Amino acid sequence: MTTLSIFNPDKPESPEQVVENPAEIARLLKEQGVRYERWPTRALPAEATGNDILEAYADEVAHLKEESGFVTADVVSLTPDNPDKEAFRQKFLDEHVHSEDEVRFFVHGQGLFYLHLGEKVYAIMCRQCDLISVPNGTRHWFDMGPDPEFTCIRLFTNPEGWVAQFTGEDIASRLPRYEQLAGAA
Repeated sequence: MTTLSIFNPDKPESPEQVVENPAEIARLLKEQGVRYERWPTRALPAEATGNDILEAYADEVAHLKEESGFVTADVVSLTPDNPDKEAFRQKFLDEHVHSEDEVRFFVHGQGLFYLHLGEKVYAIMCRQCDLISVPNGTRHWFDMGPDPEFTCIRLFTNPEGWVAQFTGEDIASRLPRYEQLAGAA
């Protein structure tokens, strides 16, 4: 189940609020300028390629491209047997921003986005069928956990793909990691 945990970074030991209702999650995130929605599940074979996945969600991807000016979409997957999984995890664990919206649709699996919005941190455990769009300039980080398993569609306005500017803040190290929040859900 998708879960939104809202933290006060000065009291990171436990969230101030935990929400599991998708409509309420969407409402709370929309108040902060963050898009969250659920897309329908598409039947895909286990061996589906990135092209198969993009074809299955072609209408939704085309709509987002037209609506928000995205020029490219791709599919990224990570599994627990990937020998570079720890390096991939570390790459995204520090607070950063982008000069474009960061859009992810979870086709399979899950991952944890942390959004540093004002005086709060919104930690959203995204799961299959969740779409999140983190607005450009939003301080955030992503934790895929020690044994990542996910497949996501990513959309970009920059053809170079994922480009981050790290803030240098240590806030990400002070909040509970994926292991703690995944176990609580």
